[in-house]
Amino acid sequence: MSSSTADTNAAEHATSYPPSAEFVATANAGPELQAAADADRLGFWADQASRLHWHEPWSEVLDWSDAPVAKWFVGGKLNVAYNCVDRHVLDGHGDQVAIHWEGEPGDSRDVTYNDLLAEVSRAANTFTELGLVAGDRVAIYMPMVPEAIVSMLACARLGLTHSVVFAGFSASALRSRIDDAEAKLVITTDGQWRRGQAAPLKTAVDTAVDGAESVQNVLVVKRTDIDVEWTEGRDLWWHETVATASPEHEAQAFDAEHPLFILYTSGTTGKPKGIIHTSGGYLTQASYTHHNVFDHKAGKDVYWCTADIGWVTGHSYIVYGPLSNRATQVVYEGTPNSPDEHRHFNIIEKYGVSIYYTAPTLVRTFMKWGREIPDAHDLSSLRLLGSVGEPINPEAWRWFRDVIGGERCPIVDTWWQTETGAIMISPLPGVTATKPGSAMAPLPGISAKIVDDDAKPLGAGGNGYLVLDQPWPSMLRGIWGDMERFKDTYWSRYAVEGWYFAGDGARYDEDGDLWVLGRVDDVMNVSGHRISTSEVESALVGHHSVAEAAVVGAADETTGQGIVAFVILREGAENTGETLIAELKVQVSTEISPIARPRQITIVPELPKTRSGKIMRRLLRDVAEGRDLGDTSTLVDPKVFDAIRGS
Repeated sequence: MSSSTADTNAAEHATSYPPSAEFVATANAGPELQAAADADRLGFWADQASRLHWHEPWSEVLDWSDAPVAKWFVGGKLNVAYNCVDRHVLDGHGDQVAIHWEGEPGDSRDVTYNDLLAEVSRAANTFTELGLVAGDRVAIYMPMVPEAIVSMLACARLGLTHSVVFAGFSASALRSRIDDAEAKLVITTDGQWRRGQAAPLKTAVDTAVDGAESVQNVLVVKRTDIDVEWTEGRDLWWHETVATASPEHEAQAFDAEHPLFILYTSGTTGKPKGIIHTSGGYLTQASYTHHNVFDHKAGKDVYWCTADIGWVTGHSYIVYGPLSNRATQVVYEGTPNSPDEHRHFNIIEKYGVSIYYTAPTLVRTFMKWGREIPDAHDLSSLRLLGSVGEPINPEAWRWFRDVIGGERCPIVDTWWQTETGAIMISPLPGVTATKPGSAMAPLPGISAKIVDDDAKPLGAGGNGYLVLDQPWPSMLRGIWGDMERFKDTYWSRYAVEGWYFAGDGARYDEDGDLWVLGRVDDVMNVSGHRISTSEVESALVGHHSVAEAAVVGAADETTGQGIVAFVILREGAENTGETLIAELKVQVSTEISPIARPRQITIVPELPKTRSGKIMRRLLRDVAEGRDLGDTSTLVDPKVFDAIRGS
């Protein structure tokens, strides 16, 4: 790469994108939001909670006396499902579509708020008939069908604590979550559609619940024509129970701190961690962030979050956040390339989607497929784009804005976690001049810092650890059944200061804007220099031939760790072998530092990914260091390593 090209790239990466005057004029959030939070943080959160319906008011906004376990809106009582469904119907919006559901085979359903209230009431009545009472746990193992959302809301309505398990997980993964939560009811489907094929799902449940002492019933939605084994007395068809139950049900209020759900997230060691979220604070922040970050206008926007309810993004930004704000949203069952690569863009056109929230890995997949696919569609309904799940590299950010967003849509690059419950760091689309790849700043009401090993806060240009130094409403309340693990995992690193350590590295640029660098265990130590895998990946993807990159640190006798990269080329890009690899090494050296120059670059046809789209860097590290592969059971395609080793 010539120095002039490098200068051009550097200039492009410094560019910021202010919101248009038209967007600012109608934006939900202006500068006054930050001013209010700065003036009175707890008063600010009380105002946000007042956007919800409370059956009984709270007496205290925050009780932090038992830190690190918070109590928000102490003494207040509400019903989460009432806030997401009933109140909209009572306000006269029952005929508004809540869910435009699109099945993978091409079937579709529109579910209005009236429909949703009737369905949730029927499910709640059925769960009650099965003997479930507030505080009991329910496991939900379902694809993206409306009944999955109905099941979550029915649990919330009754004070049942749901544990949603991604329908791509194995029977053993499901069993461990059933046992840990002692779930009494498991809700599933006979099968699910994946890439044009009906695949069994209840068979995994049968294996998982065999001998599971807590499980009393398995409730099954008929989605496919797959034959299922049936256990009389335990198994029930949804269409023979829920569908025939009464559509009338009165919601009862629960304490703000009543457990709403458990969601399991992978631990670095040992069994998965059951993250506990409660009701009042969680719904307050999920609703506040959905309204302000996505600039959602009830009754006008068509919103689409492409996540799965098996992950926290699906909980907060498909179910609770959007429905609390009376959203009309798209819910899609299938994969983005079924029956072909046009599927997402066809859906955007069909429903006039205006807000589109997706993951960087999908954006990079679209890049790999080529812009002629989105260019074949009218995407002019879009007015805002969002990114979630990992830091988005600047090249993908620009492509997302230019190709999908028509060079006009603001992008909200959101940082948050299963543990935080809702978005914590993000641009406000009517306020922030965004920078490609930067999460920019904590949202109003949220306090975050970047600090060093000694807890010293860093300023502009600083690179360290991301911490949250003040409690927030949607914060986790513990790990199910293991409070010591909760304290050790999240609060021990900065125990003296009482800070939550997110496990992510971050840096401030010279303007003081915040860039998340990814997990600290994805930070490589090369000759004493800390280099983020995401920074190297971003530099590689900045090359015109590269669609996606994964970088790991491999043991190196000389430097401690050497940088090993695996790259996928864009459609139509020429693989010139060593010439291209040399170019890529220069690209990284120029964009970051000669210290960051990869020791090895391998051009591969695919990368190993989990069913949620995360690249399994641990397995790539095994390849780079010549070890036998670890557990590959969570991969979409374990055979991908045959291709990588043959490259």
